Amino acid sequence: MITSDEVLAQLDRAAKGFDFPDPEHGYYYAIDGRLHAFRDERRWALVIELVGYNPRAGNVIDVLHCFGNCLTEGEPGYGHGDFLARVDNMHQLEDHAHSTRLRGGRPPVVVRGQALEVDGTEGEPLWDVFRRLVPEHRDLLLADDEELCHRLPADLPRIMVLEEWWHRDPERHDQLPSETETFVQLARVFATGDVTAYRPTHAPNTHWSSWPESGWL
Repeated sequence: MITSDEVLAQLDRAAKGFDFPDPEHGYYYAIDGRLHAFRDERRWALVIELVGYNPRAGNVIDVLHCFGNCLTEGEPGYGHGDFLARVDNMHQLEDHAHSTRLRGGRPPVVVRGQALEVDGTEGEPLWDVFRRLVPEHRDLLLADDEELCHRLPADLPRIMVLEEWWHRDPERHDQLPSETETFVQLARVFATGDVTAYRPTHAPNTHWSSWPESGWL
């Protein structure tokens, strides 16, 4: 049987090892996110996507954080295959003198082969430009099913998708998942199979505006 304690223990270990998703990560300017829960009677898996602009990587990256008792490869958290670059033409967007600023000429943002027209002003921070891709083009930034499930059993049912949620108290950087309403309730969902066990009382805070210190490093 799946137990809530089992789920929370794994998530807490990841948080203590800095492998749990952090919307306020210093290397990523937050853009978007999505949460996926998978379960059957014996198995559970949680995949949390966080999309952000990483100047060091020179791209918009969707990082997949994978947890569960049935991962088909790797350890809980993220591995090399969990970093998904999204923008195909960064060299056309980056200003030569300031690589985190938008070049003049208003080039389109090419995401996974699709050229997207986005309003932008020469010299504007690229993270502000990329944030305007949401909500119209957010599915291009987030994972498709093949990407999402690359570490999960093919027959594991998906039981829940959250487009937004309360992730943690922004003032408590050390708050563990086992101390966080969202993940305590999700652990009950995994243990019981009852999706109504997820009954949030906090307003969602996964929008990038809730994490103004993201990308600070």
